[in-house]
Amino acid sequence: MDTNELIKKVRKIEIRTRGLSRNIFSGEYHSAFKGKGMAFSEVREYQYGDDIRTIDWNVTSRFNHPYVKVFEEERELTVMLLVDISGSGTFGTHSLLKKDLITELCAVLSFSSLQNNDKIGLIFFSDKIEKFIPPKKGRTHVLRIIRELIEFKPESNGTDLTVALKYALNVIKKRSIVFILSDFLANDFSEPMKIISKKHDTIAVRVYDKREAEFPDMGLITAQDAESGKIFTFDTSVKSVRDNYKTWWNRKEEMINNLMKKNKIDIINLATNESYITPLINFFKKRGSRV
Repeated sequence: MDTNELIKKVRKIEIRTRGLSRNIFSGEYHSAFKGKGMAFSEVREYQYGDDIRTIDWNVTSRFNHPYVKVFEEERELTVMLLVDISGSGTFGTHSLLKKDLITELCAVLSFSSLQNNDKIGLIFFSDKIEKFIPPKKGRTHVLRIIRELIEFKPESNGTDLTVALKYALNVIKKRSIVFILSDFLANDFSEPMKIISKKHDTIAVRVYDKREAEFPDMGLITAQDAESGKIFTFDTSVKSVRDNYKTWWNRKEEMINNLMKKNKIDIINLATNESYITPLINFFKKRGSRV
Protein backbone atom coordinates (compact mmCIF):
# COMPACT_ATOMS: atom_id res chain seq x y z
CA MET A 1 0.00 0.00 0.00
CA ASP A 2 1.53 3.33 -1.05
CA THR A 3 1.55 6.41 1.17
CA ASN A 4 -1.30 8.23 -0.59
CA GLU A 5 -3.58 5.20 -0.40
CA LEU A 6 -2.76 4.73 3.28
CA ILE A 7 -3.51 8.39 4.04
CA LYS A 8 -6.87 8.09 2.25
CA LYS A 9 -7.80 4.98 4.22
CA VAL A 10 -6.80 6.56 7.52
CA ARG A 11 -8.77 9.69 6.69
CA LYS A 12 -11.85 7.67 5.69
CA ILE A 13 -11.84 5.71 8.94
CA GLU A 14 -11.15 8.89 10.94
CA ILE A 15 -14.13 10.71 9.43
CA ARG A 16 -16.49 7.78 10.00
CA THR A 17 -15.40 6.73 13.48
CA ARG A 18 -14.51 10.11 14.99
CA GLY A 19 -18.03 11.35 14.25
CA LEU A 20 -19.49 8.28 15.96
CA SER A 21 -17.21 8.75 18.95
CA ARG A 22 -18.03 12.43 19.33
CA ASN A 23 -21.76 12.32 18.64
CA ILE A 24 -22.79 8.89 19.92
CA PHE A 25 -20.23 7.11 22.05
CA SER A 26 -18.32 9.84 23.88
CA GLY A 27 -20.86 10.47 26.65
CA GLU A 28 -21.67 6.78 27.02
CA TYR A 29 -17.95 5.94 27.18
CA HIS A 30 -17.41 8.58 29.88
CA SER A 31 -20.27 7.19 31.96
CA ALA A 32 -19.12 3.59 31.53
CA PHE A 33 -15.54 4.19 32.63
CA LYS A 34 -15.30 6.36 35.69
CA GLY A 35 -12.12 7.94 36.98
CA LYS A 36 -10.35 7.32 40.27
CA GLY A 37 -12.58 9.66 42.26
CA MET A 38 -13.16 13.36 42.82
CA ALA A 39 -10.32 15.84 43.20
CA PHE A 40 -10.51 19.39 44.58
CA SER A 41 -10.52 22.00 41.82
CA GLU A 42 -11.34 25.47 43.23
CA VAL A 43 -13.62 27.51 45.48
CA ARG A 44 -16.40 29.79 44.27
CA GLU A 45 -19.20 31.81 45.80
CA TYR A 46 -22.15 29.87 47.13
CA GLN A 47 -25.09 29.66 44.71
CA TYR A 48 -28.70 28.74 45.45
CA GLY A 49 -29.03 24.96 45.36
CA ASP A 50 -25.42 24.16 46.32
CA ASP A 51 -24.94 21.40 48.86
CA ILE A 52 -24.15 23.08 52.21
CA ARG A 53 -21.77 20.21 52.94
CA THR A 54 -19.39 21.66 50.33
CA ILE A 55 -19.08 25.03 52.07
CA ASP A 56 -15.46 26.00 52.72
CA TRP A 57 -15.75 27.50 56.20
CA ASN A 58 -12.23 28.92 56.25
CA VAL A 59 -12.74 30.95 53.06
CA THR A 60 -16.28 31.84 54.11
CA SER A 61 -15.09 33.33 57.42
CA ARG A 62 -12.28 35.20 55.69
CA PHE A 63 -14.59 36.97 53.21
CA ASN A 64 -17.70 37.02 55.39
CA HIS A 65 -19.63 35.45 52.53
CA PRO A 66 -20.34 31.74 51.83
CA TYR A 67 -17.97 29.92 49.47
CA VAL A 68 -18.12 26.29 48.36
CA LYS A 69 -15.47 23.80 47.27
CA VAL A 70 -15.69 22.58 43.67
CA PHE A 71 -14.57 19.07 42.81
CA GLU A 72 -13.82 17.51 39.43
CA GLU A 73 -13.64 13.90 38.37
CA GLU A 74 -10.08 12.64 38.51
CA ARG A 75 -9.85 10.49 35.36
CA GLU A 76 -6.39 9.85 33.91
CA LEU A 77 -7.56 6.46 32.62
CA THR A 78 -5.43 4.14 30.51
CA VAL A 79 -7.03 2.01 27.81
CA MET A 80 -5.17 -0.91 26.25
CA LEU A 81 -6.30 -2.63 23.06
CA LEU A 82 -5.20 -6.25 22.68
CA VAL A 83 -5.77 -6.92 18.99
CA ASP A 84 -5.78 -10.39 17.42
CA ILE A 85 -4.18 -10.11 13.96
CA SER A 86 -3.89 -13.82 13.25
CA GLY A 87 -4.89 -15.38 9.94
CA SER A 88 -8.48 -16.06 10.99
CA GLY A 89 -9.12 -12.32 10.90
CA THR A 90 -8.98 -12.37 7.11
CA PHE A 91 -12.29 -14.26 6.97
CA GLY A 92 -15.54 -12.56 6.11
CA THR A 93 -18.54 -13.35 3.92
CA HIS A 94 -20.18 -9.91 4.01
CA SER A 95 -19.07 -6.32 3.50
CA LEU A 96 -16.41 -6.55 6.23
CA LEU A 97 -13.68 -9.00 7.10
CA LYS A 98 -13.29 -9.72 10.81
CA LYS A 99 -10.07 -7.69 10.86
CA ASP A 100 -11.84 -4.72 9.20
CA LEU A 101 -14.53 -4.75 11.88
CA ILE A 102 -11.84 -4.88 14.58
CA THR A 103 -10.08 -1.90 12.97
CA GLU A 104 -13.27 0.19 13.07
CA LEU A 105 -13.98 -0.79 16.66
CA CYS A 106 -10.44 0.13 17.71
CA ALA A 107 -10.79 3.48 15.94
CA VAL A 108 -14.08 4.22 17.75
CA LEU A 109 -12.56 3.30 21.12
CA SER A 110 -9.44 5.34 20.34
CA PHE A 111 -11.37 8.48 19.46
CA SER A 112 -13.64 7.99 22.48
CA SER A 113 -10.56 7.89 24.70
CA LEU A 114 -9.26 11.01 22.93
CA GLN A 115 -12.53 12.85 23.59
CA ASN A 116 -12.20 11.99 27.29
CA ASN A 117 -8.48 12.81 27.52
CA ASP A 118 -7.53 9.22 28.35
CA LYS A 119 -4.35 7.41 27.37
CA ILE A 120 -4.60 4.57 24.87
CA GLY A 121 -2.13 1.89 23.83
CA LEU A 122 -2.14 -1.18 21.62
CA ILE A 123 -0.74 -4.71 21.53
CA PHE A 124 -0.86 -6.68 18.27
CA PHE A 125 -0.65 -10.44 18.74
CA SER A 126 -0.76 -13.62 16.69
CA ASP A 127 0.91 -16.65 18.28
CA LYS A 128 3.52 -14.14 19.46
CA ILE A 129 3.66 -10.45 20.26
CA GLU A 130 3.82 -8.64 16.93
CA LYS A 131 3.93 -5.02 18.12
CA PHE A 132 3.49 -2.94 21.27
CA ILE A 133 2.51 0.74 21.20
CA PRO A 134 2.73 2.25 24.71
CA PRO A 135 -0.29 4.26 25.88
CA LYS A 136 -0.28 7.99 25.19
CA LYS A 137 -2.75 10.82 24.69
CA GLY A 138 -3.49 12.99 21.69
CA ARG A 139 -4.86 12.93 18.14
CA THR A 140 -1.47 12.24 16.56
CA HIS A 141 -1.10 9.12 18.69
CA VAL A 142 -4.63 7.94 17.84
CA LEU A 143 -3.97 8.40 14.11
CA ARG A 144 -0.78 6.37 14.48
CA ILE A 145 -2.78 3.53 16.02
CA ILE A 146 -5.26 3.64 13.12
CA ARG A 147 -2.42 3.63 10.56
CA GLU A 148 -0.91 0.57 12.22
CA LEU A 149 -4.30 -1.18 12.29
CA ILE A 150 -4.65 -0.65 8.54
CA GLU A 151 -1.08 -1.26 7.41
CA PHE A 152 0.56 -3.67 9.84
CA LYS A 153 1.39 -7.14 8.47
CA PRO A 154 1.92 -9.90 11.05
CA GLU A 155 4.88 -12.23 10.80
CA SER A 156 2.77 -15.22 11.88
CA ASN A 157 -0.73 -16.49 11.06
CA GLY A 158 -1.26 -18.48 14.26
CA THR A 159 -3.04 -17.47 17.48
CA ASP A 160 -1.92 -17.76 21.09
CA LEU A 161 -4.06 -15.65 23.39
CA THR A 162 -2.14 -16.88 26.43
CA VAL A 163 1.04 -15.25 25.11
CA ALA A 164 -0.80 -11.95 24.60
CA LEU A 165 -2.39 -11.96 28.05
CA LYS A 166 0.87 -12.79 29.83
CA TYR A 167 2.67 -10.03 27.93
CA ALA A 168 -0.05 -7.52 28.79
CA LEU A 169 0.24 -8.45 32.47
CA ASN A 170 3.96 -7.70 32.33
CA VAL A 171 3.88 -4.38 30.46
CA ILE A 172 0.71 -2.78 31.90
CA LYS A 173 1.83 -1.78 35.36
CA LYS A 174 -1.13 0.18 36.73
CA ARG A 175 -4.80 -0.79 36.62
CA SER A 176 -6.18 -0.13 33.14
CA ILE A 177 -9.17 -0.78 30.93
CA VAL A 178 -8.22 -3.71 28.69
CA PHE A 179 -10.21 -4.47 25.55
CA ILE A 180 -9.40 -7.86 24.00
CA LEU A 181 -10.55 -7.91 20.37
CA SER A 182 -10.48 -11.40 18.90
CA ASP A 183 -12.59 -14.28 17.59
CA PHE A 184 -11.39 -16.22 20.66
CA LEU A 185 -10.91 -19.39 18.61
CA ALA A 186 -7.52 -20.00 20.25
CA ASN A 187 -6.78 -22.93 22.53
CA ASP A 188 -7.25 -22.81 26.31
CA PHE A 189 -6.53 -19.36 27.77
CA SER A 190 -8.63 -19.61 30.93
CA GLU A 191 -5.85 -19.17 33.50
CA PRO A 192 -4.28 -15.94 32.16
CA MET A 193 -7.78 -14.58 31.51
CA LYS A 194 -8.59 -15.17 35.16
CA ILE A 195 -5.43 -13.34 36.26
CA ILE A 196 -5.84 -10.31 33.98
CA SER A 197 -9.50 -9.89 35.02
CA LYS A 198 -8.38 -9.46 38.63
CA LYS A 199 -5.69 -6.90 37.81
CA HIS A 200 -7.46 -4.87 35.12
CA ASP A 201 -10.96 -3.87 34.07
CA THR A 202 -11.22 -6.39 31.21
CA ILE A 203 -13.70 -6.42 28.32
CA ALA A 204 -13.83 -9.16 25.68
CA VAL A 205 -14.94 -8.11 22.19
CA ARG A 206 -15.70 -11.28 20.25
CA VAL A 207 -15.88 -10.78 16.49
CA TYR A 208 -17.24 -13.53 14.25
CA ASP A 209 -18.79 -14.19 10.86
CA LYS A 210 -22.17 -15.91 10.65
CA ARG A 211 -20.75 -18.50 8.23
CA GLU A 212 -18.40 -19.58 11.02
CA ALA A 213 -21.40 -20.35 13.19
CA GLU A 214 -23.20 -22.58 10.72
CA PHE A 215 -22.41 -24.39 7.46
CA PRO A 216 -24.93 -23.75 4.68
CA ASP A 217 -25.93 -26.63 2.39
CA MET A 218 -23.47 -25.99 -0.45
CA GLY A 219 -22.54 -29.53 -1.40
CA LEU A 220 -18.88 -30.52 -1.48
CA ILE A 221 -16.61 -27.63 -0.43
CA THR A 222 -12.88 -27.26 0.09
CA ALA A 223 -11.64 -24.84 2.76
CA GLN A 224 -8.23 -23.79 4.00
CA ASP A 225 -7.45 -22.97 7.61
CA ALA A 226 -6.14 -19.39 7.49
CA GLU A 227 -3.81 -20.02 10.43
CA SER A 228 -2.40 -23.50 9.89
CA GLY A 229 -2.70 -23.61 6.11
CA LYS A 230 -4.33 -27.07 6.25
CA ILE A 231 -6.90 -27.87 3.59
CA PHE A 232 -10.15 -29.63 4.46
CA THR A 233 -12.97 -31.01 2.32
CA PHE A 234 -16.54 -31.17 3.61
CA ASP A 235 -19.74 -32.51 2.13
CA THR A 236 -22.15 -29.90 3.48
CA SER A 237 -25.10 -31.61 1.81
CA VAL A 238 -24.86 -34.26 4.56
CA LYS A 239 -27.00 -33.10 7.48
CA SER A 240 -24.88 -34.87 10.11
CA VAL A 241 -21.81 -32.93 8.93
CA ARG A 242 -23.65 -29.62 9.34
CA ASP A 243 -25.10 -30.69 12.70
CA ASN A 244 -21.72 -31.84 14.09
CA TYR A 245 -20.11 -28.56 13.12
CA LYS A 246 -22.98 -26.58 14.65
CA THR A 247 -22.64 -28.58 17.88
CA TRP A 248 -18.90 -27.84 18.01
CA TRP A 249 -19.51 -24.13 17.44
CA ASN A 250 -22.21 -23.94 20.12
CA ARG A 251 -19.95 -25.64 22.65
CA LYS A 252 -17.11 -23.27 21.83
CA GLU A 253 -19.42 -20.28 22.20
CA GLU A 254 -20.78 -21.58 25.50
CA MET A 255 -17.25 -22.16 26.81
CA ILE A 256 -16.21 -18.60 25.97
CA ASN A 257 -19.33 -17.04 27.51
CA ASN A 258 -19.04 -19.17 30.67
CA LEU A 259 -15.36 -18.28 31.06
CA MET A 260 -16.11 -14.55 30.84
CA LYS A 261 -19.07 -14.83 33.22
CA LYS A 262 -17.03 -16.82 35.75
CA ASN A 263 -14.33 -14.14 35.79
CA LYS A 264 -16.82 -11.23 35.69
CA ILE A 265 -15.55 -10.08 32.30
CA ASP A 266 -18.02 -8.19 30.11
CA ILE A 267 -18.31 -9.67 26.62
CA ILE A 268 -19.57 -8.01 23.45
CA ASN A 269 -20.45 -10.39 20.60
CA LEU A 270 -20.31 -8.72 17.19
CA ALA A 271 -21.01 -10.26 13.78
CA THR A 272 -19.51 -8.94 10.54
CA ASN A 273 -22.95 -8.74 8.90
CA GLU A 274 -24.47 -6.53 11.61
CA SER A 275 -23.91 -2.96 12.78
CA TYR A 276 -21.75 -2.67 15.87
CA ILE A 277 -23.29 0.67 16.92
CA THR A 278 -26.29 -0.62 18.90
CA PRO A 279 -24.43 -3.43 20.73
CA LEU A 280 -21.65 -1.00 21.69
CA ILE A 281 -24.09 1.65 22.94
CA ASN A 282 -25.98 -1.00 24.94
CA PHE A 283 -22.70 -2.17 26.46
CA PHE A 284 -21.72 1.37 27.49
CA LYS A 285 -25.18 2.05 28.95
CA LYS A 286 -25.17 -1.21 30.88
CA ARG A 287 -21.74 -0.40 32.28
CA GLY A 288 -22.71 3.17 33.11
CA SER A 289 -25.82 2.08 35.02
CA ARG A 290 -23.82 -0.08 37.44
CA VAL A 291 -20.69 2.07 37.90
